[in-house]
Amino acid sequence: QVQLIESGGGLVQAGGSLRLSCASSGRSLGTYVMGWFRQAPGKEREFVAAITRSGNSTYYADSVKGRFTISRDNAKNTLYLQMHTLKPEDTAVYYCAADPIFRGSSSIRDRSKFSGWGQGTQVTVSS
Repeated sequence: QVQLIESGGGLVQAGGSLRLSCASSGRSLGTYVMGWFRQAPGKEREFVAAITRSGNSTYYADSVKGRFTISRDNAKNTLYLQMHTLKPEDTAVYYCAADPIFRGSSSIRDRSKFSGWGQGTQVTVSS
């Protein structure tokens, strides 16, 4: 099972930007479909964005489309989430996750399909 480590979270004012990173401590991320999910206090973990192994296809939740960009650098074994125009409602713990199988554009949004998870990084957006 792949071991994932997120970084880059922090406190930012509304309208600001952050870039999250997710690195693998072992296996190559290039063999996995990768996703970002987030969980706010008292809420379920929700889909944010996902990217196929090659990076040619990306998927976004409606709430972040146009503001967030998922990307990957397989040579560096790293996944990224660039976040712009942050809002207080973006406050959550952000997790990266890995799936060895591409299951289609619908299932890629399903957190139960992802088998490898990081420990999360906190993003707090102040108003």
